[in-house]
Amino acid sequence: MLKNFDNRLNAEVIACLRAMGHGDTLVIADTNFPSDSIARHTAIGRLLRMENLTAAQAVEAVLSVLPLDTFVPDHAARMEVVGAPDEILPVAAEVQAAIDAAEGRPRPMVSIERFAFYEAAKSAYAVIQTGERRFYGCFIFRKGVIPPEPTVEA
Repeated sequence: MLKNFDNRLNAEVIACLRAMGHGDTLVIADTNFPSDSIARHTAIGRLLRMENLTAAQAVEAVLSVLPLDTFVPDHAARMEVVGAPDEILPVAAEVQAAIDAAEGRPRPMVSIERFAFYEAAKSAYAVIQTGERRFYGCFIFRKGVIPPEPTVEA
């Protein structure tokens, strides 16, 4: 057990998040997403799992250590509901609340059409499959940077 560390993060996920660089993307997917086949196309080439968590719980844990990109509007994205692209389902609202809490301010997600989402996911650094059973519990996050500590002038 580690102090001040979210114990929902497993060793494989932590290693992945640490290895990612600025601008790399991470998919957090529900149980229905073709996670294994998509993950084979990613930078790490294998699927990571956080199966005991909902999408929002996994996002909350990941964002406790992963900074989101502040230079782009697509710092976070959700899969659009087929036939209702502007509809925000409860699972997306919960994830949006986790993003806003982590960022300390509202930062709305962009939306991506279902098949475009699959293609974007293939170029991600990694895919994490959660235990989320609600439809459209699929999200992409773009890693940001951690600024240097301010220097103190003598």
